[in-house]
Amino acid sequence: MTTVEKIQFQIKNNLILLYMKGSPKMPSCDFSAQAVNILSACGERFAYVDILQHPDIRVELPKYANWPTFPQLWVNGELVGGCDILTEMHQKGELKELLQFQYQEKLSPITGDKESK
Repeated sequence: MTTVEKIQFQIKNNLILLYMKGSPKMPSCDFSAQAVNILSACGERFAYVDILQHPDIRVELPKYANWPTFPQLWVNGELVGGCDILTEMHQKGELKELLQFQYQEKLSPITGDKESK
C-alpha cells in the first residue's frame, strides 16, 4: 500500500480524524494540543494519526490535502482545516454542530446505534 493509499484508507475509515504531532494525551506542539482540547470540548470521539511516528504521511499529506500545516482535521472524508479554522469554528459553535451532525448521519435506521469504526 502506498502512502497516499494509506492516507485515503485512514480518511475513509474514520469519521473524525485528526492528523497531529504527538497523541491526544501527549501532544508535541501547542497547535496540536489546542486542536485536541477543542475536539474534546465538542464531546465526540475522534481518531488520530501521530505524524511524527509516520514520516511518510508527514511528507505526503500536505500534498494530498493541498494544506501545508499540521494539525489537520478531516470529517467524513473532507478536510475541515487546521488549528486556526478549528478555533474559529469552535468559538462560533459551528464545529460541535458539524461533528454532531456527522454522527447523527451515521446512525443506523433500524437500531439507532452508532456505526462502529
